[in-house]
Amino acid sequence: MDQSKRMKELIEVLNRASKAYYQENTEIMSNFEYDALYDELVLMEKETGIVMASSPTIHVGYELLTELPKEAHASPMLSLDKTKSAADLRSWLSGREGLLSWKLDGLTIVLTYRNGQLEKAVTRGNGEMGEVITPNARTFVNVPLRISFQGELVLRGEAVIPYSVFNRINHEIEDVDAKYKNPRNLCSGSVRQLNSEVTAARSVHFYAFNLVSAQGMDFASREKQFLWLMEQGFDVVEYVKVSPDTIEAEVQKFAERISDMDVPSDGLVLTYEDIAYGNSLGRTAKFPRDSIAFKWADETAVTHLQYVEWSASRTGLINPVAVFDPVSLEGTTVSRASVHNLSIVESLALGEGDEITVYKANMIIPQIAENLTRSASLQIPERCPVCGGLTEVRVVNEAKSLYCTNPACTAKKIKSLALFVSRDAMNIDGLSEATLEKLVAAGMLHRFADLYHLDAYREQIVAMEGMGEKSYEKLIASIEKSRNTTISRVIYSLGMEGVGPATAKLICSHFDQEPEKIAGAQEEELVSIEGIGPVTAAAVAAYFALESNREGYEAILSEVKLEKEQIAAESAIAGKIFVITGSLNHYANRNALKAEIERLGGKVTGSVTSKTSYLINNDTTSSSSKNKKAAQLQVPILSEEDFLALIES
Repeated sequence: MDQSKRMKELIEVLNRASKAYYQENTEIMSNFEYDALYDELVLMEKETGIVMASSPTIHVGYELLTELPKEAHASPMLSLDKTKSAADLRSWLSGREGLLSWKLDGLTIVLTYRNGQLEKAVTRGNGEMGEVITPNARTFVNVPLRISFQGELVLRGEAVIPYSVFNRINHEIEDVDAKYKNPRNLCSGSVRQLNSEVTAARSVHFYAFNLVSAQGMDFASREKQFLWLMEQGFDVVEYVKVSPDTIEAEVQKFAERISDMDVPSDGLVLTYEDIAYGNSLGRTAKFPRDSIAFKWADETAVTHLQYVEWSASRTGLINPVAVFDPVSLEGTTVSRASVHNLSIVESLALGEGDEITVYKANMIIPQIAENLTRSASLQIPERCPVCGGLTEVRVVNEAKSLYCTNPACTAKKIKSLALFVSRDAMNIDGLSEATLEKLVAAGMLHRFADLYHLDAYREQIVAMEGMGEKSYEKLIASIEKSRNTTISRVIYSLGMEGVGPATAKLICSHFDQEPEKIAGAQEEELVSIEGIGPVTAAAVAAYFALESNREGYEAILSEVKLEKEQIAAESAIAGKIFVITGSLNHYANRNALKAEIERLGGKVTGSVTSKTSYLINNDTTSSSSKNKKAAQLQVPILSEEDFLALIES
């Protein structure tokens, strides 16, 4: 194949995979495969002397997609060159001393202190432009808000969530689909929250790895920088001083500890101890020359794929899991590995009986590295393994996945029931997804209204594992309490596409909270409601057009007593659409402001569009993306004081 053509193919595949991983938290290929393709591209660029403008070897990242304020870094934050050979590290030292430390797997953050106080925190972003997350950084478990040093201090470090915290959070999430894939994804979402309360609940830790500048201070060595940062109260990455004679033995010591590490790590970093020497080396277009990353040379084993197990989830997503002949890796026996989605199944060209190589990503998570046979004979199931319904392939964030299309699928039924009993819907305590699954399996639940007749199964429920007499009594009491409700809660509980709590209130208010009018609404009338789009209108009309849905709706209404909702339809903001951004002063948090807007008949959405009535931002003159969008669309920007004046008018 023509080298130039092959390079373009590699660039397209690598950029797509990188975008999916970093921006969309989706994997379309394994890390092993990505590294192999990346190394192939680097080699071809060296051989040909050609480097494309879009090559990932010279581009650090992608444009950010969040709504957080953005800020340019004073100097670009470059990636590190890498190797998987400890001998390469010894050669790289060129007879000098260095510091060897963990390469933590989280989100890189730049902290700035002035007058002894934390003034600003910015994410790495794309290396040139980051996101300002100062309120969130102030909630990190171990970040000092005040330090003794009074000059300007700028340092870089890694925000991480320990495995112990990650496992605890995932354990509390009963919905398999909602569980986080790894600590890095959880950390990224936690650090970049718009609500710092969420960040605070996630136990994010920060470990400094680089002192960028400290006003009036002069350091000759990296270790002295680390020791000084520790004096200021910072936790720094664990490190050891090395020489060419000790580097390989120290790498081995780190390797022996990786499986017991509570803090996620994907390798090591080696930096010259002599700062002046390291700085004198300068940088390439992509890498600084004073540091190099070491990635573990994954231990691989050859085995044979027995079959792929198709694991159905509660949302209809069907996940492929590879089952292979047991092999020993990193001291443990493994026989299963998630393949994540159909895109990876296709890229590996899997087939039963194929000879494959497997490894543990970061020495922990079993993965398929290569398929040596590449028979591509694996049959994608046409039927759901749970209900036998037809399946279909859908493309989500550029990754192909398999879904069950049967609306009556048991897995989907559990998810629907879980929404029905949730706090913003019918608010029935004591019914986790695991409990609902047991009730469905026992034949006690077929439709929503059946929840109001569970007292007919008292003995069976009391005898269920995890229930008992007290749990049963609490459950029945909660069910009885839920009978007094509002029509907007009922409408939300049905789980129609695009209908959240606020949208349900808009629909109910428009039809004077009359159940029959709502169920009989035509698509044309629904779309005429301010704040209701064509997709939602079509979904609502289609839902009630189905006779079984209408019957189920009427069955619910026969079990409950509807209370008139106090919606201030005559308020100044009735029917208006708001977007909230930035920090708040008058209201405790965004949820409190959102509740006030909805009480007065308004609606809150997440992004500024041509339908937005007002953007609420106390910093009305900021250059945030939402402010810019509002100005472009001529959407008024209100401070909290402006909003209060508006609702009092």
